[in-house]
Amino acid sequence: MTDTSADLVILGGGSGGYACALRASQLGLSVILVEKDKLGGTCLHRGCIPTKALLHAAEVADMARESDQFGVKASLEGIDIAGVNTYKDTVVGNLYKGLAGMFKSRKGVTVVEGAGTFEAPNTVVVDGQRYTGKNVVLATGSYARSLPGLEIGGRVMTSDQALNLDFVPEKVVVLGGGVIGVEFASVWRSFGAEVTIVEALPRLVPAEDEFCSKQVERAFRRRGIKFKTGVRFTGATQTDSSVSITLESGEQLDADLLLVAVGRGPNSAGHGYEEAGVKMDRGFVLTDEYLRTNLPNVYAVGDLVPGLQLAHRGFQQGILVAEQIAGLNPKPIDEAGIPRVTYCEPEVASVGLTEAQAKEKYGSVETVIYDLAGNGKSQILKTKGAIKLVKATDGPVVGLHLVGSRVGELIGEAQLIYNWEAYADDVAPLVHAHPTQNEALGEAHLALAGKPLHAHG
Repeated sequence: MTDTSADLVILGGGSGGYACALRASQLGLSVILVEKDKLGGTCLHRGCIPTKALLHAAEVADMARESDQFGVKASLEGIDIAGVNTYKDTVVGNLYKGLAGMFKSRKGVTVVEGAGTFEAPNTVVVDGQRYTGKNVVLATGSYARSLPGLEIGGRVMTSDQALNLDFVPEKVVVLGGGVIGVEFASVWRSFGAEVTIVEALPRLVPAEDEFCSKQVERAFRRRGIKFKTGVRFTGATQTDSSVSITLESGEQLDADLLLVAVGRGPNSAGHGYEEAGVKMDRGFVLTDEYLRTNLPNVYAVGDLVPGLQLAHRGFQQGILVAEQIAGLNPKPIDEAGIPRVTYCEPEVASVGLTEAQAKEKYGSVETVIYDLAGNGKSQILKTKGAIKLVKATDGPVVGLHLVGSRVGELIGEAQLIYNWEAYADDVAPLVHAHPTQNEALGEAHLALAGKPLHAHG
């Protein structure tokens, strides 16, 4: 076998891996990036981008269906799912071409196609070829999980298969009320399906502040999306034409499809990590705050590392590792400062701590809720929702939680407020353009600073 060496060998070309490669090359490091599929990973090809394209198509369908309320005469003739998929695939294809072109033009980065296996201390083997790095980054991402005994196939599917459906189901059961579950439920309802979500925990989007869950549940009831919370799934049987789902309560649900949306697991099996002595827990690779594993000069980034499974977290971790290797001494990432967006209708956007987490950390907190009914642009959009702020008593704003159409676009300012440890009095004087939804953040901070403007009482 012929050795090929570089400053950095990266196993996996998803969000974390390719961001690490690009930043490392900027810093003058030589990089070998190993990817068995396509650059961009789950996010670009089976996650963030295609699902958000579907959600935008769903928004267009809703606008056509509900156009009368704006005085516009339009009608929804139906969903051309082949056309929707062409639109989705075109978006993904354009982004992939751009990413692949960027790597071709980037000096110092060699992309190796193939499945890689890590060998301690610093080698990745691909099809019998050894690639040796002064540093190695493990970035093999995650996969769509199922439950024990629940086999994926036929009318039981994960998001991977659901993204490529060539028909709109009439009746769907979604197992899991987290991010993936509520996003697909939202799409299918907009496309005309009857949807029921089953969530074992007491509320939808259970990782969010309870305020967000209540807002989403209220909106889903208005939209006709059914959900059963605090109930466990016990089994599923399928025929050629349907699937039957049984619950712990004894209830049976019949549907065309069962979407299994119970989260994503670390894609660590079969890559040689355990054999090489990498410290792991339930399949996740354990690291310190600088993403260093227990092995010298071996790092891990992205969904492989316990924590939020978000593409932008992977990007930032990849950048941090490249800068760490290059000797720039970057600051560790505050996980709570990573913005989170769920793109169902209405959207959920948050950053920082929930009220419960803030109470646990600070003891005494103050909160304010600003209803979007008082926001002009939200009235124009005819969206319902609210913004909740959490601050440590006599301290900074430590949690921002938003629910409503398009509020994901507000999270940029929200994450600056949290990450710069701003006080309500710091934000209140800032001028927000009128009429925008951004004003709602300004109004909420005015209220939190004790000087509400557009508020009753």
